[in-house]
Amino acid sequence: MDLPAAFFYAQRPAHVHKQRSIKGDHGMMKALRFLAVSVVGIGVLCGSAPSAAPAANIKVGAAMNLTGPASTWGQYHAKGHQDYFRYVNEIKGGVAGRQLELILVDTAYKVPEAVSAVRKFAQQDKVDMIATWSAGEGMNAKPIIKRYGIPAINYSTAWEILEPPIDFMYLPFGSYRLDCYAILDYVKAVHKGGEPPKVGLLTYNNAYGRSIHKPSVEYAKEVNVDIVAIEEFPPKTVDVTTEMLRLKEKGAEYVFMQLLPAAIISAFKSADRLGYDPLFLGTWTSTDPDFFKMGKGLIRDRLKMQFPGGLPVDGTPGVKILTDLWERYGTVDSFDTAYWEGVVVAMIMERAFIRAHEKTGKITPASVNQALESFAGEDFGGLVPNVTYSQDDHGASFSARIVQVNEDGTYVPLTNFFTPGKEKIRILK
Repeated sequence: MDLPAAFFYAQRPAHVHKQRSIKGDHGMMKALRFLAVSVVGIGVLCGSAPSAAPAANIKVGAAMNLTGPASTWGQYHAKGHQDYFRYVNEIKGGVAGRQLELILVDTAYKVPEAVSAVRKFAQQDKVDMIATWSAGEGMNAKPIIKRYGIPAINYSTAWEILEPPIDFMYLPFGSYRLDCYAILDYVKAVHKGGEPPKVGLLTYNNAYGRSIHKPSVEYAKEVNVDIVAIEEFPPKTVDVTTEMLRLKEKGAEYVFMQLLPAAIISAFKSADRLGYDPLFLGTWTSTDPDFFKMGKGLIRDRLKMQFPGGLPVDGTPGVKILTDLWERYGTVDSFDTAYWEGVVVAMIMERAFIRAHEKTGKITPASVNQALESFAGEDFGGLVPNVTYSQDDHGASFSARIVQVNEDGTYVPLTNFFTPGKEKIRILK
């Protein structure tokens, strides 16, 4: 996916240094790796004293996958994050009179690159917050984040990231554990017949894929669901017919996937070859713009996923802000779950900076972390479930709903918002 031109060069105040563009798509992608790209709103310098220096920018370092496998997700995360920071700078005047600066580094979906980027954010850039991307990247960067005491939000909601000690790591909304519980609650609610529903897991053989194994197996025992098989494969695999055949032979009526969009399309193709027609279920990471381009004639109506966020059909204030962003900046032209998450993470960060300044009069990693741990039902206008953090829990929320993914790129709620294991799920359609 092409990013907007502004993505590929550093925007700095004119008194620091001039902008330089990187020419050519190939050159751009190559140059992105380990290149810090700052999105800075340039404020207007007022007053008669020419020597007055502008307030220092509030810095956020973001280590994201822009060129590796699943790069569409990373690119759209970056777009959403950038657009919201731009909005805060241009429309709101920044936070406490200071501009937000996003220092973006491409990790190419590689743990060493992510760790290196996080170390640079801490040691050289002196950032106030960090965004990490994948499950493996977040977990491996955790010791550095702890050492320097910089709060970090991880784009992947792998529950393992918050295994004690949680230190300075945060999730923007419910973890993959929430997804597992919600999906199995939904399976129980729609299953017909007296026998326990038979569920097969289809995942990558990495930290992201395996993040649904343990919670699904554990919760299945509580709700009388039979996990009949767990099939996993390397992320670069393009044909999963063998894995799908095993699921079919094990009698899996439901296939719960922890896969990125391209692999889900491969699963659909394999199922069609085998004449296998289970109900496919996924976590909120199941779709992106490429999914709908590749999936014509394949998606049909067979994918349901847990998605905790606001949808265009909800019409909430938070969704209206999201719509305003893409209409204002033209970065995307319709609702997208990756872009949505980029905006959500950026919103949470902005709120943390605001609360830090309100509480302490300053914005530093320590004051931001203190502010985050004071979040109690922070409301983001329905764009994401209200966020609560504490010293012992950085998981944000545990509210879910199941949505139907349509081939035309729209999403339709199938259930109410509910707390798995505590609230009864209500089927809407």
